[in-house]
Amino acid sequence: MKTKSSLVTLVAAALLLASCSTTKDKNLAYFKDLAAQQSGTIATAPYSEITIRPDDELVISVTSKVPEATAMFNVPLSNPALRSELSGTSQPRVQTFIVDSTGDIVLPVIGRKHVAGLSTRQLADEIRAEVEKQVHDPYVRVELLGVPVNVIGEVRNPQRLQLHQQRCTVIDALAACNDLTEFAKRDDIIVIRTVGGKTTYGHLNLSSSDMFASPYYYLKQNDIVYVEPNQIKTDNSKYNQNNAYKLTVISTIVSAASVIASLVIALAVK
Repeated sequence: MKTKSSLVTLVAAALLLASCSTTKDKNLAYFKDLAAQQSGTIATAPYSEITIRPDDELVISVTSKVPEATAMFNVPLSNPALRSELSGTSQPRVQTFIVDSTGDIVLPVIGRKHVAGLSTRQLADEIRAEVEKQVHDPYVRVELLGVPVNVIGEVRNPQRLQLHQQRCTVIDALAACNDLTEFAKRDDIIVIRTVGGKTTYGHLNLSSSDMFASPYYYLKQNDIVYVEPNQIKTDNSKYNQNNAYKLTVISTIVSAASVIASLVIALAVK
């Protein structure tokens, strides 16, 4: 009887699993409006430079034709306060400056400077003007160490990225996550952005080239890119939950029936 009841349970489970829908969205194309055109132009949102924010990490170097003249404006390569060194690495690296909560950094010789709200180009110009007071024809380079972006939802590798170029796009972020899954909702990618305590969001449609004109096409620090699951994934999830519940109920009933049958047989034998 136990063998028979186990067989019934297995058959019930197989039927439920076989009935589970695993259909995937077959409409996976990007920029479908371009498919019928041989060539053309695409309207693109104007790029606005990323501005520096608190908690950004900056790479700043000052040089000139006489390196000794600008050495005092640079910090040593090995700095125990560097974030990367907290992870245990002991390799020397370029000097960095972490923007504090008030939007300031402290530069050698120049001292405390408010940098929040400036682009890296603007900050380089301001530092150059300060250095020129003491050094002829200096060269100043300012770069963001990385643009942090969170990508979550229906991508193959959800993660927090450090994009190493300032002119980064949603396409760059999705490519870094190994693209979308087959269950991604391609016509409604949500980008959430917080600037100055105000949070805004925008919707991008990867099925249309209109996305290039969105102000959310170019990403900023700490943007969240959320890829919503499509209806097929949502329906499958609900269906699987219902089937799991049904399978539990059937298994319980079969087990109870097996116990009752065993008792009946035992009493009949006596």
